[in-house]
Amino acid sequence: MVFVVDDDLSVREALEAMIRLEGWQVETFASAQAFLARPRVFAPSCLILDVSLPDLDGLDVQDAIAHDRLDMPIIFITGFGDVPTTVRAMKAGAAEFLTKPFDNEVMLEAIRQAIEHSRATLEQELDILVLEQRCASLSRREREVMALVVVGLLNKQIAAELGISEITVKAHRGQVMRKMMAGSLAELVRMDARLQQAHAAREAHDHPR
Repeated sequence: MVFVVDDDLSVREALEAMIRLEGWQVETFASAQAFLARPRVFAPSCLILDVSLPDLDGLDVQDAIAHDRLDMPIIFITGFGDVPTTVRAMKAGAAEFLTKPFDNEVMLEAIRQAIEHSRATLEQELDILVLEQRCASLSRREREVMALVVVGLLNKQIAAELGISEITVKAHRGQVMRKMMAGSLAELVRMDARLQQAHAAREAHDHPR
């Protein structure tokens, strides 16, 4: 799915025709607010966004969707590309910044790459969501045991750390492996690492320095 936001009707129509010809679905919007009012699409997608819009400028739109549409790369288009705007857009994660009139093949390649990136991001999001759901099914004690297992502590050490018997640790450990659907300790460690990375990435995004 490709979204186009541009207040110039001729640009919207030209892009829509070109994108449909390539076999992608496309939706066009004349204003930023019209696009922002559209519910998020949980499918590989990208946004072709004009920098200068009558209501919000493209950089404001980029900021507005930065949190909940990480899977939607932005291809900026502009009639007058100034360096500071380009730098700011790219630093904020823009996939491409094209000056009108742009070459159609350059635009199509940018869309292909953006859609592929979106697909990969969505798959990663789904994988993390599944792991988070499995982790949420653990009891408080099972989570405590898992935290100590993944840093390499032995059952005996975990028992001493938590003040429970080694037999109880083994039982909790078995439940952790079953609920997390981990086939080995190495797999459980990888799952925990992915969860920690996802949590850290969210924290960094929500509270930038």
